[in-house]
Amino acid sequence: MGIAIVGAGVGGLALARVLHVNGIDAVVYEREASRDARGQGGMLDIHSGQRALREAGLIEQFYAMARGAGQDMRLLSPDGTLLLQEDTPDDAPLERPEVDRADLRDLLLDSLPEHTVRWGHAFASADEGVLHFADGSSAPYDLLVGADGANSRVRILLTDARPVHLGQNVVELRIPDIDRTHPDLAAMVGRGNYWALGNGQSLAAQRNGDGCVRIGLSFYHTAEDWFATSGIPFDDPAAARARLIDLFTGWDSQFTALIAACDDTIVPRAITTLPAGLTWPSTPGVTLVGDAAHLMPPVGEGANQALLDGALLGLALAAHPDDHSAAVAEYEREMFERTGAAARMSADIQELLMSPDADQKMLAFFQPG
Repeated sequence: MGIAIVGAGVGGLALARVLHVNGIDAVVYEREASRDARGQGGMLDIHSGQRALREAGLIEQFYAMARGAGQDMRLLSPDGTLLLQEDTPDDAPLERPEVDRADLRDLLLDSLPEHTVRWGHAFASADEGVLHFADGSSAPYDLLVGADGANSRVRILLTDARPVHLGQNVVELRIPDIDRTHPDLAAMVGRGNYWALGNGQSLAAQRNGDGCVRIGLSFYHTAEDWFATSGIPFDDPAAARARLIDLFTGWDSQFTALIAACDDTIVPRAITTLPAGLTWPSTPGVTLVGDAAHLMPPVGEGANQALLDGALLGLALAAHPDDHSAAVAEYEREMFERTGAAARMSADIQELLMSPDADQKMLAFFQPG
């Protein structure tokens, strides 16, 4: 019996790695059948989370894969006006480099002993020190760590809080191999992030390490059932692109050109959050990390806080190897304060994004005074 981690995202894997570095075994139970069972999403902006990678002994490998040029940013208004352009010098420090989420996950996975991650184990419930999985199997544990994301099934052991819709719905698209297929659009987007917002909508294009550009179209002040009423036919990609272009009527043609160039991968995503500053009474034998504990608006903090959660919980457990309850209480005190502040900051940024003049407010945010 030992430490059981439910979920093989970056938070759970960072915990497993820091425990391993400190000579403590853990088992990670993941519902997906393998590491390649599904795509892992786009790029991550890793800043405060770099501390976790240092504690994990992986910072040099991280720097080798991180994209400093991913720190570049172009901010525009819906009419096409370029408000801000930040280009990163080649010798600039890697303060907020971008890294492909799949590459970061692979780095963590490859740093763990074989069989640390048990694939194909979908968590169902836990009672009296026993985990139960959807396939009917079970496993004992001393400490259960829920690292199972926004819709965590472990969370119910600690709190009845549930994610609520944020009033934002996102459609995710992609342009593969953009330098070859659309060199004009590639030059327009640049090496990092290309961001236009206003009028209750936004378009965020992000260069990825695999040569594609991922695009997120956000629709603010929309209901949870908006996809059903939006008129976007997701089962017909060509018609869906046409409808999305129609929804951006009045925006400069450079933005609709990006939508038109996308392939048939079109994914709707409703955005939800947990209450900022969520806490629970420390409970022997169970805790949470990452989105399971503090799901935030998607403005760049979630993965960083998850990495820190995993590393700092691992360090607390290494400092109290014979007293999991003391380690968890120490971790949760720090985590509640740190992630509460991050969640409130994220909520403030989200409020700026949802304002009618979001382009001007974000310009002021990046260039105060």
